[in-house]
Amino acid sequence: MLPKTPIPRSLMNPLEERVGYKFRNSLLLAEALTHSSVSLERKNYPFDNQRLEFLGDAVLQLVVTEHLYRLFPDFSEGRLTKLRTRVVSRAGLKNHASAIGLGGHLMMGRGEDASGGRTRPSTLADAFESLVGAIYLDGGYDEARDFILRETEDDFAQMAAEPEEINPKGRLQEILQAIAPSAPAYEVLSQSGPEHLKQFECRVVWEGLELARGAGHSKKQAEVEAASAALEARLWTARETPRPAAPKPKGRPAPAARD
Repeated sequence: MLPKTPIPRSLMNPLEERVGYKFRNSLLLAEALTHSSVSLERKNYPFDNQRLEFLGDAVLQLVVTEHLYRLFPDFSEGRLTKLRTRVVSRAGLKNHASAIGLGGHLMMGRGEDASGGRTRPSTLADAFESLVGAIYLDGGYDEARDFILRETEDDFAQMAAEPEEINPKGRLQEILQAIAPSAPAYEVLSQSGPEHLKQFECRVVWEGLELARGAGHSKKQAEVEAASAALEARLWTARETPRPAAPKPKGRPAPAARD
C-alpha cells in the first residue's frame, strides 16, 4: 500500500489544519458544524449536525473499544467498559472539542449563541461526535480512527499509567461528607431531544449550594458529568469550617470601679 501524500496546509481551512484532515466534500464539514438551533431561526434550512452526531458516536465507541481491547489484553469486559466511559464521557469530549477550538467554528442561531452555546459542554461534545461522523463519511474508517487516536492520545497514556476507574460521584460524596454529614443531591433540570438522542441536564447541590451542572444522554450520565465538573470547580471550599482562631492573651484585670 502506497503511503498517503500529505495535503499542503495552504489548501486547508484553519479547522482542517488543526484536526489534520482535508475534506473532499466540504458540505459534510459544514453539516457537522451546524447546530440544530439554526433551523429554528431559518425555516427550511437543509441540515443540522444531529444525524452526524448519531453516526459519530457509534464510530467513536468502536474505535475506542478496539484500541482498549488491544491495549489491555488481560482486562475483563467490565473493566474495559469502565475505561471506555472515561474516554467518551461528555466532559472528555467537551475538552477535546475545546482543544481544537471547535466552538468558534460552529454555526448556530443568534439566541443559542447569545446564551453561551459556543462554550456549552453538551454542545461541544455533540459537535465533536459530529466531526468524527463527517470524517468517517468523507474519508472512511481509517481516517476517522487516526483522528480519534490523535486527539485521545493523552487519555490512553493516562489510562496505561492509572487503569483503575475513578468514580466521580463516589469521590465527590467522600470529600463532602468529610466536611459535613449531608450527601450531595442530584436534580434533573431538563430533558430535550428525540428519543434516540435524548439529552438530560442536571445539577448537583450540597448544603444549599449548587456545585455544578452536567449533561448527557441519560440521567445517570448527566449526574456523573455534574459530579466531574464539581470536582474540578471545588466550590465547596468556601463552606469548609475555618480553623478556630487562637485565643487572645489575657490582659491585666480592669481595676474595680470606685464609688
